[in-house]
Amino acid sequence: MTAPVPAAGETAVGSSLTSPSRPSESGQPGSARRGLGSLVPRPARDDSAGDVDNPRSPILAGFLGSLFMTIGSIGVGWLAPASELRRVPLFIWMRTEAFGVALSIVLLAFGGMLLVRAWLRLGQRVRVWGDGARKATLQATVAWGLPLMFSVPLFSRDVYAYIGQGRLMVEGFNPYENGISALSNYFQLGADRMWTEAPVPYGQLFLWIEQFVVWATNVHPEGSIMLFRLAALVGVVLCVIYVPKLAELHGVNPNRALWLTAANPLFLTNFIASVHNDSLMIGLALAGLYYCATRRVILGIVLVTLSISVKPITVVFLPFIGLLWAGKGASWPRKVLFWALTAGLSLALLYAMSRVNGFGFGWINGLSAPGSIWIWYAPVGLVGLMVASISNAFGLDGWGLAKWAFDAGKLLAVGIVAWQIFRGDYDRLMRRLTLAFAAVVLLSPMIQSWYIVWLIPLFAVTGIRDDWQVKALYFIVSFFMVYAISDQLDVFPYLQTADLGLALALARNAAAIIALLFALYLIFLDPKTKQLFSKSDEPVTTRPII
Repeated sequence: MTAPVPAAGETAVGSSLTSPSRPSESGQPGSARRGLGSLVPRPARDDSAGDVDNPRSPILAGFLGSLFMTIGSIGVGWLAPASELRRVPLFIWMRTEAFGVALSIVLLAFGGMLLVRAWLRLGQRVRVWGDGARKATLQATVAWGLPLMFSVPLFSRDVYAYIGQGRLMVEGFNPYENGISALSNYFQLGADRMWTEAPVPYGQLFLWIEQFVVWATNVHPEGSIMLFRLAALVGVVLCVIYVPKLAELHGVNPNRALWLTAANPLFLTNFIASVHNDSLMIGLALAGLYYCATRRVILGIVLVTLSISVKPITVVFLPFIGLLWAGKGASWPRKVLFWALTAGLSLALLYAMSRVNGFGFGWINGLSAPGSIWIWYAPVGLVGLMVASISNAFGLDGWGLAKWAFDAGKLLAVGIVAWQIFRGDYDRLMRRLTLAFAAVVLLSPMIQSWYIVWLIPLFAVTGIRDDWQVKALYFIVSFFMVYAISDQLDVFPYLQTADLGLALALARNAAAIIALLFALYLIFLDPKTKQLFSKSDEPVTTRPII
């Protein structure tokens, strides 16, 4: 399951073939298995410019797609009711006139899928995953992410909840006990109604970030958004730095892992356009894992604990860090000892932070909010929907029974996490962590696109084979881009059927149709990209390397 590609400098473009000159890195007999602390040597290259065939073309196409999304966000991105931009003539026209809204929808949908195509084509144009491919990937990440830095928030309005929570802090409320509705004129902040009564599920570090942002901008919506984007950008930079480092530790091509992660449209849209704090969470966690794997465990635990203090979900990492610290071949008493040390250090740091802000561990109560909702494409959510529908047909309490299905999914996730902690090879620790984290995400009744982005770096650094595994990633990215484009649009309710039918439901349908048609074109018709989604006639010759 791991290390599907050759090391840096070998050919692995759009196929499963590797260079025969490096048998020890293709997993053939006689190859040396690498522990988590070893590095894969990267041969020097003098012809890195020839690693990629004309990377400017997909980079420019992706830049245009990102720019189209930014322009489209003017009409259908999320603006706070109190935003001064609502009085700008261009914003008024694109948000209140039927033609302006229609243009925004087209630009957003077309631009988002153009970004997907550019990402796929950039990967196809790589001949050798060497330094030239790394340079092209970094250029693409910057070029595609830069326009999104200036977009109106897309696909989510969580950033407005961050502003409300920061205002709670500034005004002296306990955000773990009070929802945003405790604030005067809270509806002008633009947060989703779900957050008006819900306690904050974030840790101490992110609360301080929220408080600082609101204090520094005096609750100015656009100024706050830009500062939150800069915080998210820190997470993006951490991913760019540590994804290649972690990939090298696992004998996985660092440049391909970087392309799968940082240039990925889901990564860029969720972390930059949507301004999710998950960027900082996963960036800190990856940095912590790297230092733990290179025997700087205390620093690693501090960084992972800081990740937990952004979003506590990364507490799942701690048992695996304890195993890593205990070392290969550790006895059970030694493992228990290092689990205790890991938990003790992390808990002590979290406790110290909670004493400083005075709110304790109130975020534990807020963790129930995300798990109380469901969505149809999540496997457990779909099972719950089916249970509810069938039960209601027989006059039973359908949604009460559906909750049992949701709880069963959570219990199964806990069982998988426990299995990965207690069973498996030491050399597969990072992969075991990845599978445990994936179980927590995929067995939840609610799966958001940014939850998937948590997993992509972890799978990329432990190995995504160039067969059904990478094809599955292509389909997942395409699906979530189509869904995101059509899911959350800020369309004024008075644009009804008399105004060319641009009611909210019809606007979402229009965006979905445009994005879906583009996706179908990429999968079945595009002469360049359709081969990525089809079954290859060439056998997969690479084998797992850890």
